[in-house]
Order: sequence, then structure tokens, then C-alpha cells
Amino acid sequence: MIRCSLGTAQVLGLKRVKVDALPTTAYLMIGEHCRFNCAFCAQARESSARADLLSRVSWPAYEDAQVLGALESFAETADQDRTREDAQVPGAFGGPPSLQGSGENAGVSAAPGAAGAAQSPVLRRVCFQVVQDREALAEAKKWLREVRKRFALPICVSAGPGTPEEVGELLRQGADHVSIALDAATAEVFARVKDGSWSERYALLRDSARRYPGRIATHLIVGLGESEEDMVRRLAEMYQLGVTVALFAFTPVRGTRLESVGAPDIGHYRRVQAANYLLREHLADIGGFRFAGGRIEAFGVDRDELRAYLADGEAFRTSGCEGCNRPYYNEVPGRELYNYPRPLTEKEKEGAWRRLWEPPVKGIQAMGKP
Repeated sequence: MIRCSLGTAQVLGLKRVKVDALPTTAYLMIGEHCRFNCAFCAQARESSARADLLSRVSWPAYEDAQVLGALESFAETADQDRTREDAQVPGAFGGPPSLQGSGENAGVSAAPGAAGAAQSPVLRRVCFQVVQDREALAEAKKWLREVRKRFALPICVSAGPGTPEEVGELLRQGADHVSIALDAATAEVFARVKDGSWSERYALLRDSARRYPGRIATHLIVGLGESEEDMVRRLAEMYQLGVTVALFAFTPVRGTRLESVGAPDIGHYRRVQAANYLLREHLADIGGFRFAGGRIEAFGVDRDELRAYLADGEAFRTSGCEGCNRPYYNEVPGRELYNYPRPLTEKEKEGAWRRLWEPPVKGIQAMGKP
């Protein structure tokens, strides 16, 4: 059995659900209940959360053959659509490899500039979320081989390799990126909310990034008790190492040890997103940032430059591997989104800009600190 995110199941025609935004990556989860005991994770060893949850997303289970068959059917539809479109419009479907479907598989999504507009599903990547378990890691390698034989899509594996050599094996099996999740921005935060060794995890990430340049990713979660300065300095370090960063907002999940802790203030998250974008795109240097009490006071560029850099809203979209949009991974439907899975509307762009300058919210701090 393998689990698909609910949105992935919708795109592949395995389930019919109403969704506001379709995933552009096929998210597949291998294994259940990790050997580690991270305080925020629904799959943690001692978690009493539903087994089909990862963050806020539900992951229904299917037989392996059912999912492979759905992927193949989707690819066949894509090939037919591509042939028709190419005959009408030379050069259509250019750019990154993708699978595009239509017709009965189409759901409700958000097109550029118009949240909620209809859009045919497109897959630009496959992402395997693998629990920290040796059997699950072996299963992931099998899936890598099967998917690589059938499709040309890039594949990311978020797993628990123990050595750079094991990372290399995943890359040789067909992954284009391997994600080694730090989650926490500092060793102190890691010790409070994660399991295992910070020094070992960080050394694995650093050494793998040096050995396999451009092919290593990590996850960082905002709102676990770090300051904005802590997170921004860690982001700068990751980009200096050539590591791709997927930025998340902490999400309380019932049944985890942090179920009663609030999500981060949205202004706090927007400032970190802006800093992340500037550092990732080499628009600012960490030496130009200024902090006061751990909060960002200056972004290393003047305000007019900052406004221009952030004008298109890209800084506030989902970050990580190319083609990954993770719809509603951190969000509650109907509320302001932490990570937009689509282009922002003009109203959303303006709202995100205003959030950068909001004063601290008294009494609200990550992990309940005053």
C-alpha cells in the first residue's frame, strides 16, 4: 500500500473531492509511524493523530498497482493532449517536463490572478515522503525505480538516509533531489521538538550538499520557538551550501505533543518569506540585514527596492523544489494562506506587503513564549 495526498488522489482520478487548488506535484507517502518522535508530526512514534495525516493533509491509502496505473493513465492523457496542442500551437507545453490532464480529471484550482478559476491538472514532479524507517527506505528505492522506468518527471525523496553514500544511492536510483529535513533552525529548538541528533543531521546535510551539489534539499519550519534572526541566518547558510529550502509554517495537529501550540503570526511568517526570497535569489546579503530583539528591522535593501523585488508576489508562494506547490499543507481553508499554491491576486500581493510592517502581536510568539 502507498498513500497519496488527497489532492494527488483527485488529480489522478482516484478520488473525487472539491479542492480550491490542485497540486502540481504528485505527493506519495511511504510507511506509517516513524521511529522518531518529533513533537509536531502526526507520524511520530508516540503520536495519537490519525494515521492518514501529515501536517493538515489527509493521505488515503491505495494498492501500489492502483497508483502506478493511475499515473500511467494520467501520462497517456497528457501525451494525447500534448499531441493535439502541438498540432494547433507550435511550441506548446514547453519548459519543464510535465504531465497535463484534462476532462473528467480536472478539478477546481486557481489560475494566474484569479483565485478559484478552473484549471486542468498539471504534474511537474513526483515527491516521496518517507517515514524514518529502514523498511520504508527500501520501499522508497523500489518506487523510485518503478516511477523512473515509466516517466521523465523529476523526483524528490524526503527520507532518512544515514550517510552521504545512502543519499548517493537514492540519487542513482532516479531521484533528482534528496531532502534531508532539519525542520528546526537551531540546535536548541531541535533538541526541544525533534528526535535524534542535531549534529549528526546537520553534518549529513552539509556533507551531502558538498558531495552532490545542487541536488540536496531541506525543510525548515517557522514557529517552533526560533527568532526571525535565527531562521534568516540558517536560510543564508543553506543557500551558501547550495541547498534547496522548502519553508513551512508550524501547524498544530491534534494528537501531537504540540497540538495546543498556536501557529506563527502571519506577519512574522511574511517577513521570513521575504528574507528567504531575497537570499535565494541573491538580491540581498545576510550582512545587510538588521535585527532588533530577533526581529527583522531591515532587509539589506532600501524600501523601494524591496517593494520592487516583492511586487510579483513570488516571495509568498510555496517554496522548495521546482514544481512543488503543496496546497493547504499549512493552511485552514478560508483564512489567509501562509504559502500560496498559485500566483497571488493584486489584493493578496498588497496584503502580503502590508504584513511586513505590522508591529509585533503582543502575547503571540512561537511555542507560546511571551
